[in-house]
Amino acid sequence: MNQTLLIIDAQQELIDGNQEEHEVYQKERLISNINLVIDKAIKSDVPIIFVRDLEVAEGTGKGFQVHDKINVPADASFFDKTATNSFHGTGLLRHLHLLETEHVVIMGCTTQHCIDSAVRTATIKGFDVTLVGDGHSTPDWGTLTAEQIIRHHNDTLDGHYNVEHFSVVRNTEEDVFNPTHNSYR
Repeated sequence: MNQTLLIIDAQQELIDGNQEEHEVYQKERLISNINLVIDKAIKSDVPIIFVRDLEVAEGTGKGFQVHDKINVPADASFFDKTATNSFHGTGLLRHLHLLETEHVVIMGCTTQHCIDSAVRTATIKGFDVTLVGDGHSTPDWGTLTAEQIIRHHNDTLDGHYNVEHFSVVRNTEEDVFNPTHNSYR
């Protein structure tokens, strides 16, 4: 099965926060887990794609770039987006089709926005998805803590389906590149 690792909005200013926004929940753990899964992807010869939000740091400078503690492979691909949905207005879907991807592993920020929309859209677009449950984060939001938001999304997206394709939630220490989606079929 052809797989791709998709890391969404793991940008310096989004993870660390700025004058208007708080840093994401457990940012050091998030960065560590992203790096662990990147290492697994490299060892398994899985392509790695980063998606960056052009609204972060106004699309320029260090704040816009992937966080400097994340080990970005030289052969990683990049897509920049203007919408919450990583598939909207980008070449991401076409690129995944060129790679003949069937299974997408998703990590990054922020849980209730870009991560949620990517997981749901990927299943609609014909991919099985593994959301890395300890590989996405967000700051506290409104009346909910970041921990509540993450737990809620891990619960609701585990087993989410769109007829033929499913999302499952697995943690970093698991073999996220060994899909378990057939257990739902």
